[in-house]
Amino acid sequence: MVLLRRAIGFTSLLVVISSAVNGQLKWQPVDTSFGKLPSSVKVYKTTDPLGGKPNIAYYVIADLNDESLYFETDTALNRRLTPLEFYTKGYDPYEIKDEPHIFPIVVVNTTFFSFATNQNLNTVVSNGKLVGYNIHSLPARGKDTLTYRHTLAGAIGISKKRKPDVAWLFTDSSGKNPFALQQPLPVYRDSSDKLSLRDVKKKLRKEGAGQRLQKWKMQVALGGGPVLLQEGQIKITNDEEYRFPGKAIDDRHPRTAMGYTSDNKLIILVVEGRNTGIAEGASLNHLAQIMKDLGCIEALNLDGGGSSCMLINGKTTIRPSDREARQRPVPGVFTIKKK
Repeated sequence: MVLLRRAIGFTSLLVVISSAVNGQLKWQPVDTSFGKLPSSVKVYKTTDPLGGKPNIAYYVIADLNDESLYFETDTALNRRLTPLEFYTKGYDPYEIKDEPHIFPIVVVNTTFFSFATNQNLNTVVSNGKLVGYNIHSLPARGKDTLTYRHTLAGAIGISKKRKPDVAWLFTDSSGKNPFALQQPLPVYRDSSDKLSLRDVKKKLRKEGAGQRLQKWKMQVALGGGPVLLQEGQIKITNDEEYRFPGKAIDDRHPRTAMGYTSDNKLIILVVEGRNTGIAEGASLNHLAQIMKDLGCIEALNLDGGGSSCMLINGKTTIRPSDREARQRPVPGVFTIKKK
């Protein structure tokens, strides 16, 4: 269940007032900066200070009910591509085809990943198939090196009927579907180096407050974490997902987030950071408050830092924070296309 809140309108200028972001964020429509867009896709930008620091952020709002739009994930097997390379993927200017190549309207980074193996470390569902899996078990540190921390990570998905959901997932490479909880499960430790479905069910019987794992049948989905909003309220499940230890939840970085409104609009937000004196980045609390003020009832943090990047019609929005503002290659992206 989610609380129904008044969603933002497409045609009005959005003014966000938030104590957490220390003042007003005024969002200006910037659609014309990115060429021709469908009427169901809008782009906004702000340069208002965030928590008293310089700030640049963009968000896209897209109507999930528009059946001319495709919402997809795209991955690169055993390698990484920049968002621009994902944008041009499959395009050959010298190849003659009966129909023109369809370039994405939106390309945005998604999951956390391993630099060593180029592996997605979170759930990815593409065309209804589970192609990326959560890493559920992490070795403990210090005196507890013989134990493992087990977590369920947050994800956002869109069903065949174009209904979005944010949930906490168990995935297994031997299974066809993720299993979802609608409330977070606290992190726990034991000596096993792998979390099984049976283990999760056993844990739920003890601490799940009546929750049951349900098959999560999504047409497209992507993982990240932590979850930022539940039932229209800020409830950052960083401790349950064991994503950013210690006080790292308060650190300012470039950020990417995705959420949805009560009237079935998808919102994708990117915040520029690590650009001293120009854009200082956002904390997770900042990010959650912005998504709430934009009308989201559920929202998820995605991979940030040097990975944060969003293209609109192939044009950049925020300045990537990697060296020389280069786009970081990533193993997967989320795209919006038009038929």
